[in-house]
Amino acid sequence: MSQQSQSIQTLLDAEKEAAKVVQQARQYRTQRLKDARSEADKEIAEYRKQKDEEFKKFEAERSGSTQSVQTSIDKDTEQKIAAINEAFEKNRNEVVKKLLERVVEVHPEMHRNNKKTK
Repeated sequence: MSQQSQSIQTLLDAEKEAAKVVQQARQYRTQRLKDARSEADKEIAEYRKQKDEEFKKFEAERSGSTQSVQTSIDKDTEQKIAAINEAFEKNRNEVVKKLLERVVEVHPEMHRNNKKTK
């Protein structure tokens, strides 16, 4: 019986040892997952930072060109407005004169559809 007790005790010790090994493996795996997650978070943060910098650089380059395009459009618009105002001032008196001639000078005559044919 003593040998049987000793065998059982050996099996129990082996089972305890196996449980410890399994527990250590689980802890190791858990730690590796945590490390992998933190490493992935660091890589994601670096990648995001790099892309943000690239975007800001791209935006800065494009906003400068947008500003210059806007300036040239404003200048062109001002030139066109000045040309329109100049044409207005140049032709103003003549247009008023023609309008007054049409309104004031009335020539009473029969409409061509209303004339009698002989």
